[in-house]
Amino acid sequence: MRRGRRTRIDEDAEAAALTRPVIGPVAEGGRFRPLSDPEEASVHEAVLDLLENLGLSQAIPSMIEKVTAEGGRLTHDDRLLFPRELVLKTVENARRDLVLYGQQPGLELDLSGGRVHMSSGGASPNIVDLETGRYRESTARDLYDAARLVDALEHVQHFSRALVARDATDPLSLDVNTAYACLCGTAKHVSISASDPANVKTIADICYSIAGGEAAFRARPFLTIMVCHVVPPMRFAEEACQTLEAAILAGFPVQIISAGQAGATSPASIAGSLVQAVAETLAGLVFARLVDPAAAAIFAPKPLVADLRTGAMCGGGGEQAILMAAAAQMGRYYNLPTSSIAGITDAKIADVQHGYEKNLAVSLAAQAGSNLITQSCGMQASLLGVSLEAYVVDNDMLGGILRSVRGVEVSGKTLAADVIAEVCRGEGHYLGHPETLARMKADYVYPVVADRRSPTDWEEDGGLDMRTRARARARDILARHYPGHLAEETDRLLRDRYHLLLSRADIGRPA
Repeated sequence: MRRGRRTRIDEDAEAAALTRPVIGPVAEGGRFRPLSDPEEASVHEAVLDLLENLGLSQAIPSMIEKVTAEGGRLTHDDRLLFPRELVLKTVENARRDLVLYGQQPGLELDLSGGRVHMSSGGASPNIVDLETGRYRESTARDLYDAARLVDALEHVQHFSRALVARDATDPLSLDVNTAYACLCGTAKHVSISASDPANVKTIADICYSIAGGEAAFRARPFLTIMVCHVVPPMRFAEEACQTLEAAILAGFPVQIISAGQAGATSPASIAGSLVQAVAETLAGLVFARLVDPAAAAIFAPKPLVADLRTGAMCGGGGEQAILMAAAAQMGRYYNLPTSSIAGITDAKIADVQHGYEKNLAVSLAAQAGSNLITQSCGMQASLLGVSLEAYVVDNDMLGGILRSVRGVEVSGKTLAADVIAEVCRGEGHYLGHPETLARMKADYVYPVVADRRSPTDWEEDGGLDMRTRARARARDILARHYPGHLAEETDRLLRDRYHLLLSRADIGRPA
């Protein structure tokens, strides 16, 4: 058989791009540990010391009341101190049974242990136009297109709001249209933020309507509220803390995020930046559990790195990759549901720089056991842009990374001594052996747009690079894949209640 000819595997992979896949085999990370056991303990002790003796400023009244009732103290300079006993009790009793639900069965994400899942993310103000290849301001339609593209990509299991709908006229319109575009665009679990604490109720009402009632949503919540509850270094963001409280009370899972920038808003040292991020995140977790002991809270220290020559954020270096892997390791140290940022390439297009920066960062975070890796696909230009063809490129990359995290299954069957003996005494090769055919489907991940053909076949087919092939694949998906999970009556109900920027035609439905 001539090497490189198209196979049924190629055709199946292409077909999978136009169907919503069931979440595949779960990868278990945690084998990669950039911190030694003594170093983990040192980070932990430094975190407890910071929270107990320095604390955080700008705490909101309800937080002060709750923390001081549990032994905390407000200093003369209005810093809220968190006693180590309270922090340790929080970690010990925090929920570890978090499941992020989709709008349909079969899309559940179990965030326990070292299970690894990939997500979009970014809240970028710009998109790389699929037709012109140039950056422009993003719209609600672009956000919807990104969501439905992710809906069709098998290795991206979660959709975190990737773009800002800059055609929204005010914060409430932004939040309403963000929630609608994401929830209409994909049945996978969605994460968004809220522009104002008062808007949490409106977002909740949208979710309750889609779920068929508040009780139904609370039983299987399909949307997470992301909250950057701090303004590093070691200060609470007052409105964000109010949002965190409102989201928990409304039944949302919450992602508690600290995102200081090493050398700017956190220490320049990798270890120092890590300590501050973990301390700030644990402070938010303490508050979340005091609001509701059963809060579905995700521990999300997401320390970033600055290029110290300019002070600008840079997401593509080795420093960012190892810092995020260490943050994921601390999540495993506490055994908390953990989210990380990885994949913030500084490249402006899906080129070689894009590939090596993303692969390094996402691989390390995944191998370290981060449960939910946001910004793992689509993001470019240090979070300033989203590329739709990059989603398709990155989907292939994520498939390979997730397969590597699954590792090597060693058992009497997989060691295959009997198969080796059978083949050696028989045909002398494994190509047609039943075990090969079984393993072909169970153990191997096949890319959709990466090219494995011979140079001759590739040249005869036009010699197209991966970015060009990915752009064609993205166009094909967007031309045909209009998710229909949002019920017709629900869509019309939401349109009666809210001013939606997406028309019925935009979502592939008659007026």
